[in-house]
Amino acid sequence: MKKNLLNLIALFVACISIAVSTQGQAIENPGEYMTAVNNARLGMDAKYMQYLSAAAHGRRARKVEKLRADVLETINQSKYKTTDLPKYKGDNTLRQGTIDYITLCYRVFNEDYKKIVDMEELAEQSFDAMSAYLLLQEKVNEKLNDASAQLHKTTMDFAAKYNVKLDSSRDPLEYKLDLAGKLNEYTNTVFLIFFKCNWQDMTIVTAMNNKKVNDVEQSRNSLLRFATDGMKGLDTLKSFNGDPSLANACREVLKYYKKMAETDVPKLTDFYLKEENFTKTKKAFDAKSANSRTKEEVDAFNKMVSEYNEAVNNFNKTNNTVNKERTQAITTWEAAQKKFADANMPYYKG
Repeated sequence: MKKNLLNLIALFVACISIAVSTQGQAIENPGEYMTAVNNARLGMDAKYMQYLSAAAHGRRARKVEKLRADVLETINQSKYKTTDLPKYKGDNTLRQGTIDYITLCYRVFNEDYKKIVDMEELAEQSFDAMSAYLLLQEKVNEKLNDASAQLHKTTMDFAAKYNVKLDSSRDPLEYKLDLAGKLNEYTNTVFLIFFKCNWQDMTIVTAMNNKKVNDVEQSRNSLLRFATDGMKGLDTLKSFNGDPSLANACREVLKYYKKMAETDVPKLTDFYLKEENFTKTKKAFDAKSANSRTKEEVDAFNKMVSEYNEAVNNFNKTNNTVNKERTQAITTWEAAQKKFADANMPYYKG
């Protein structure tokens, strides 16, 4: 199952890209100085946006590892550029605050984000693993948001101290980064609702293959509950920027899971019970010699064979229908994820 790539977090959601009004070109001018500090960091913000865009539009995190390495390189370059800047008239607050932020970004990409990449494949193996994977993304995102908020405060304090008038217009890159963060949070919420049901469906398939009827029944009840609760959760979830398509697509696949749990799975487990009963009866019938079997016993057994063969045909028909509907539901869901990402996630090539 292809996992939604939007499970990748917007690590630079609140990055500050502030344009300032300047008076002349001298570094002594505080506006000029703020512009220089800000420009030193633009490269790493742009490169990250390129990474995020590539990951979101149909490519796994592990597939864009080269881009992550590029992000690390541009972060280093931004740090060198910032470090090379002088203090502003002995005031090192803005320069050091920016260096601290860049250093944290490098550590997050080099260490925390590597953990996220390493967890990607494991996340597919259980609902708990997927929850832990998304939780790690949230924690990393919080770390960067806090650091970005601190940088913003340092910037505002510097501007106020030296009477720098900031341009109130929003930088396009800042807007895209902010949108990417909100979009990622929304898609993670929807995806986890889907994955909870999808994982439970996989446990049903495993139990069915092993013919463990009790396990199938437990998983079926759980799937029914998860699908019902999931649809209620989707009903309370607002659309993203007026686009409800992802939530609607998730609701449709949950309807399939609910229908399967209510109607189809009981038919399949009923066959296993019939098969078990038939196997026991056949064993007892075969244990008797042909001469010791009564006509009534032979007729009853032949009738059971006929009924069993019919049950096998019905089972195969139902099972084929379930598999076909499952494939169609998942395919439709994955197509909806891609369409939603293409419609809402900014494309960015740097």
